[in-house]
Amino acid sequence: MPIYMDAHIISGVKAKDVAEAHTKDLIHQHEYGCKCMTYWTDEEREKVFCLIEAPDKDAVRELHKKSHGLIPNKIIEVSSKVVQSFLGRLYDPEDVESNDEGLKIFNDSSFRILLVVKIIDSILLQHELGSVKANELLLRLRSVVKKSLSTCGGSSVEYAGAEFVVSFTSAATAISCASSITENLTPEDVGLLDLKIAINAGDPIEKSNKLFGDVIQQAANMCMLQGSFRVAVCSSIKDLVANTDIQNKKEKFRTLSPHDESLLRSLFSKLEENFGNCNFDIADYGKAMAMSMSQLYRKTLELTGMSPNQLLKDYRLAKAKELMKQKPYSISQISFDTGFTSPSYFTKCFKLKYGLLPKAYLDMLQ
Repeated sequence: MPIYMDAHIISGVKAKDVAEAHTKDLIHQHEYGCKCMTYWTDEEREKVFCLIEAPDKDAVRELHKKSHGLIPNKIIEVSSKVVQSFLGRLYDPEDVESNDEGLKIFNDSSFRILLVVKIIDSILLQHELGSVKANELLLRLRSVVKKSLSTCGGSSVEYAGAEFVVSFTSAATAISCASSITENLTPEDVGLLDLKIAINAGDPIEKSNKLFGDVIQQAANMCMLQGSFRVAVCSSIKDLVANTDIQNKKEKFRTLSPHDESLLRSLFSKLEENFGNCNFDIADYGKAMAMSMSQLYRKTLELTGMSPNQLLKDYRLAKAKELMKQKPYSISQISFDTGFTSPSYFTKCFKLKYGLLPKAYLDMLQ
């Protein structure tokens, strides 16, 4: 039976109230074929997340409606393995004792700090270095990350689209782990890998239908920031750690202001919504962002080091590589699905960006 996580936003929520609601869920769960596994309460952020094995989303809604009337704001299907990796448990904490009323009351937040490691596409790395040297370099990276995790802690999560995703409950520990990774790789290795690390923070459910999907996506966006730094840090992380942890290593870290975070998120959100439309151009991009052409150019260049036109083209090419890895699409299908006006133009752009033809890239995937 599938497992679902739901999100509740409850003003003034208290751990005791959530414990009582959970008890009511347990009483009625069998009526809807559900099994209430556990929950996370965050009084400070006024959020609650429940983990429930259920036939479908409707069963989760009806159970909550019958038990206490607290209807979820959003429900997503999740993997127990991924939940365990991100949040460390699937059931109630073992060290919580029941009070005189038989309630297990705990205020255990699901807010996590995520470290995301991005590197050059492994196929392109093999093209540049040869398979033997590329594999040796990737093994060194994995060894360094493993060593850093054993020293600093953190839970590694398997997540498509990034080389590594690591979950932390402590911002300072995430910063230490990022420093350890970069310090234990040679400058040459860092350059060959085009290594970038981003540290972002957030809740398991926001807009995405993937667990921590929004947090990871924004971290991936942050890896697109221009500069010689190796670790991008969101504004909320900066507020959670001592300034000296970051400011003493300005050559390694780049921190974002809340305004720039919002702008970066919007830039990539609009690309995601429109990249497949071949008629979507820079004028449309500016309208979607509610910015003049000059504003769009200035801010895009300031954040990513690329013009809006180049950013759009690179985004489409990256999406094309994703499609190539999913199914054996034809070059023509891939080019049109990613917003290119013709297969020949797509091929030209791909070769200019990556140094090999799309067909050669597909062959290396086999």
